[in-house]
Amino acid sequence: MIRSLILIGFTYLIFHLHITGDINKYINMKYSYLSATAGYALLVLTIVQILMLNKDSSKDGGCDHDHCGHNHSKDNKWYKKLYVYPILAFPIISGLFFPIATLDSNIVKAKGFHFPIYDESEGDSFMQQQFLRPDTSVYYGKDDYDSLMKKEKKKYVNQSMITLNDQNYLKGMETIYNFPGDFLGKEIEFKGFVFNDKETIDKNQLFIFRFGVIHCIADSGVFGMLVDMPDGTKLKNDEWVTVKGKISTIYYQPFKTNIPYLKVEEWSTTGAPKEQYVFRGY
Repeated sequence: MIRSLILIGFTYLIFHLHITGDINKYINMKYSYLSATAGYALLVLTIVQILMLNKDSSKDGGCDHDHCGHNHSKDNKWYKKLYVYPILAFPIISGLFFPIATLDSNIVKAKGFHFPIYDESEGDSFMQQQFLRPDTSVYYGKDDYDSLMKKEKKKYVNQSMITLNDQNYLKGMETIYNFPGDFLGKEIEFKGFVFNDKETIDKNQLFIFRFGVIHCIADSGVFGMLVDMPDGTKLKNDEWVTVKGKISTIYYQPFKTNIPYLKVEEWSTTGAPKEQYVFRGY
C-alpha cells in the first residue's frame, strides 16, 4: 500500500511541476521531454502496482487457512521500512509543500561569484557554480569547444548592435568572455538584476546578473557583466534594469585578471521578467 502511495506521489509531483511550469526551476527546458517521459513511466508503474495490490488482496481474501499454499515468511523487517519510506517520501513532500525560492542577490552575497579560470584544478568541474562567466567547455573536447565558440563568435562579431535576450543570453555572454578583444567598442544591450559588490573600487561600478541554467540546477550559476554606470546613478540590489553601452575591458582586482565590462550610455529600470532564469541553448 505504501509503495503505491509513494509512486502516486512521485507521479503527481512530476506532472504538477510540468503543469504549473515550475519544472523550469530545476532543469533546462530543452530536456523537459525527459522528465515528462519519466512521469508517464511512473504513471504506468503506479497502475501496475495498484493492480498487483488488488490482486494480492483478492487472493488473501479467499484464504480460509493459515498459509493458503504460499509462504508468509518473507524478509519484511519493520526497521527497513522505517528509514527507506521516509527517504522516498521526503522529495515528494518537499517538492509539493516547500516554497520554490526565486534566486536573487542574497544568493550571490551568500555564495559569492568568481572567475572560473581559478577553479580548473580544484574540485569537481561538473559541479562548479556561481560563475560570472558562462563556461560549457567541460561538456566538450577542447577542439570541439574551440570550434563551437568560433562559430558563435561569427554570429555576433559582425553585428553593429548586439542584443542579448532570454534565448541567447548565456551564449552571447560566453562568446564575449572568450573573445573580449574582438568585441571592444561593440554596442550591446541586455537586462538583469543589480548586484552592488563591495569589492568594486569605483562607486559607479556594479554588476548586472541573470541566473542561468546550463543543463539542470546542479550547474546553474549567476552570469553577467560588470557595468560602469553614469555618474550619480544609485541602484539597489535586485532592481531590474536594461543597460546599453559599449564593451571594454578592465583589470578587476578581486579576480586579478582582465574582464570585459560595459560602459553604460543608456539605461532604464524595468520590471522583472515572468521567467527570471535563462537557459543555455544548443
